[in-house]
Amino acid sequence: MLKKKLSRRDFLRLGVLTAGAVTATSCEKWLVSAGIKEERPNFLIIYTDDQRYDSMWQMPRTQELIFEEGVTFNRGYISTPLCGPSRCSILTGMYAHSHNIRENQDTGFDETTFAKYLQDDGYCTGLVGKYLNEWRVKDEPKPEFDYWRAVFGGQSRYNNPDIMVDGEWVRHQGQYITDAFGDYCVEFIESAAKKLKPFCLYFAPNAPHHPATPADEDKFLSIDLPEFPPNFNEEDISDKPNWLQEKEPLLSEEKKHEINEFRNDQLLSLRSLDRNIERIIQKLEEEELLDKTVVIFLSDNGKLWGEHRMASKNSFYEEASRVPFALRYPPLVPTPYIEEKPVSNIDIAPTLYDLARIPTPKEVDGVSLVPLLLAGDMHRAGVLIEGWPGRGHYAAYHAGNYVYAETEGDKAEFYNLEKDPYQLENAIDDPAYQDIIADLKISLDEVREK
Repeated sequence: MLKKKLSRRDFLRLGVLTAGAVTATSCEKWLVSAGIKEERPNFLIIYTDDQRYDSMWQMPRTQELIFEEGVTFNRGYISTPLCGPSRCSILTGMYAHSHNIRENQDTGFDETTFAKYLQDDGYCTGLVGKYLNEWRVKDEPKPEFDYWRAVFGGQSRYNNPDIMVDGEWVRHQGQYITDAFGDYCVEFIESAAKKLKPFCLYFAPNAPHHPATPADEDKFLSIDLPEFPPNFNEEDISDKPNWLQEKEPLLSEEKKHEINEFRNDQLLSLRSLDRNIERIIQKLEEEELLDKTVVIFLSDNGKLWGEHRMASKNSFYEEASRVPFALRYPPLVPTPYIEEKPVSNIDIAPTLYDLARIPTPKEVDGVSLVPLLLAGDMHRAGVLIEGWPGRGHYAAYHAGNYVYAETEGDKAEFYNLEKDPYQLENAIDDPAYQDIIADLKISLDEVREK
């Protein structure tokens, strides 16, 4: 009988099981076992704004250059699907209940970010795009970034934008914002390539956030919009929490048209982002830095386009919390593949620390993706999704095919996404799932009490 050929991940997993528990093996040993050199990589983190997981068909260059050259996380989730809290979470690796930024208008964020830890350990750091929606001193760059090209607020102008350039606000007259961001990313890479130290570039474009104004060359393009899914303008929501039944009426024809127009604009605004990401990747290749750079792509949250009668975010429903998520780094992911285990934006910071050989700070809630990528071990079964909208606090535990959610003072929800991917039927009372629900409730209680 033919023996199955072991992959590198199988080999590494076997080695860990032979040596002892995973927790007894440092990430440094994982990297050494994989033959990854001690030279620390550069980092390029691309964090888009309000981009749904099902929109990558509008970004073919990005798919080809990043997703198809690395690992695609098919179940990538945002711990709090709202711009401000989400950005604090990626910068720290902390859940919102830990860093305590729960709304876009919160300005009390003072946690140490991955940029600060990397800068202190010899990295050249840069930010291009949106830092937070608001922060305490809007007219000063954050000192943990050596290079600062930032916009302020959640709804930046797409044409003729104001961008802060190292402390000075500059009007970019006659320029489209995504093209300006692309220019700055290229400029940063050119400068960083001349330095004798690694770099970390955090590129946070505002596309495709509202008002989602497409570039002039794209705004009149015709695209074949997909049909709305079965949960669009969901007719029967009697199984959903009371807040949804009371606050979300059936969509009017006018509202449907408005949603469709906005959907079209969001998708078209991704075209220019796709072109500029291609420019950035080409610049890395031109500087012979591409395979020395960990490239991570994801979004800060998704956006509901009328699913369950909603046109918002800040929800555990798939359209709001699930995002496109990929990582390209040939030394770590030599063969492209799709990963089905659930991962989160809070996992980015500890992954950077591991690859930069920096100890992970004790306050970090996320887990490094390195053991998952090398040997398929995630060290956890699911991720927490939480939020504090006006309707009351919600918390959900997402374990891949299953998601269990509680809303303060309201009905709990459970969905088997394999059978009900559109979350149409709340199965919280289904006898067949009671053991699974009980286990998920325990997991939810444990993670939100950390």
